[in-house]
Amino acid sequence: MILSHPHTPFKSLAMEILMRKWLSAQEAKQAGLVSSVFPVDHLVTDTIRCGERIASNSKIITAMAKEAINAAFELLLAEGNRLEKRLFHATFATEDRKEGMTAFVEKRKVSFQGK
Repeated sequence: MILSHPHTPFKSLAMEILMRKWLSAQEAKQAGLVSSVFPVDHLVTDTIRCGERIASNSKIITAMAKEAINAAFELLLAEGNRLEKRLFHATFATEDRKEGMTAFVEKRKVSFQGK
């Protein structure tokens, strides 16, 4: 079967799930429903490590990135590109962006302040 609409595979998978088809963790990852799968004996440590990695980023820049990603699912491509460009330019007014670039150039650990 040839699928012409980009969301058709997700629709058919959603229908299967609604009809009580259980997915394995690997199937859920392959379908894009989850981003990571951890072995059960590493679940807590790997999850904490993932959270720590996210928390080590600038909170204000992370919020902007999340806004752009979430909007991408609601906006047309041109509108999404304009929003992403505005958000990118807005990062230049933040202290965290300056700190991130300076730390990169100086090859040192970054110290974000959320400003």
